[in-house]
Amino acid sequence: MKALSTAATGMLAQQLNVEVISNNIANMNTTGFKRQRAEFQDLLYQNISRIGSASSDTGTILPSGIQIGVGVKAGGVYRITEQGSVVGTENPYDLAINGRGFFRIQLPDNSDAYTRSGSFQISAEGLIVTTEGYTVSPGITIPPDATDVTINEQGQVQVSIAGEVEPQDVGQLELVTFPNDAGLESIGSNMFLETPASGASVIGVPGDTGFGILSQGFLETSNVNPVAEITALISAQRAYEMNSKVITTADEMMNVTSNLR
Repeated sequence: MKALSTAATGMLAQQLNVEVISNNIANMNTTGFKRQRAEFQDLLYQNISRIGSASSDTGTILPSGIQIGVGVKAGGVYRITEQGSVVGTENPYDLAINGRGFFRIQLPDNSDAYTRSGSFQISAEGLIVTTEGYTVSPGITIPPDATDVTINEQGQVQVSIAGEVEPQDVGQLELVTFPNDAGLESIGSNMFLETPASGASVIGVPGDTGFGILSQGFLETSNVNPVAEITALISAQRAYEMNSKVITTADEMMNVTSNLR
């Protein structure tokens, strides 16, 4: 009775599906979060009668044959990188990326991580940093006597100094793109690492061809659609129930067989 193990793979697949959906819903309010989608593949088939094999000595062949599938498996969990909505915060160090690109973050071990979350702050040394205190590359320092900070769409950081008419340029923010954004490895805290699947990073300036622009005083919200996630959750629950029903039916059939006299 292969139906038992086949339905069991279906229940495990829907369990994974619910776990992915639950993570999406949990991060509905996470800045810059990108929702994920579970993808599935069918398992190997048992060829009881192989398609195209000879059915007689006169050269006739089987047009369809008999193949019995043995279940389903997880093929991957794909990250959907579409743009999230942009909301105003009135914080001059909050930055939203409109379009493609990631901020480059320097980790404590001097390696690079990448994020879409532009919720930045100022360290005790005046550096623009993440909420964990990691430096936002290329490392821009705001003077302690600055009275106002302006970051334009092209990432130029300018400050106003008391007693001076013209603002001063203190640095240029950069963006990074990848051939395959979905291939980045998530490490939590809204950050990603480059992998062979993502391809090599390309560093550029906001507004250049292939790079988004920056919006000061705004943050990109999660791209999770609550209605779509609840709908997917209901569908996964029903699929789980149907697979469990198959196991119950197979068990009842085996019980009938075992009680034959």
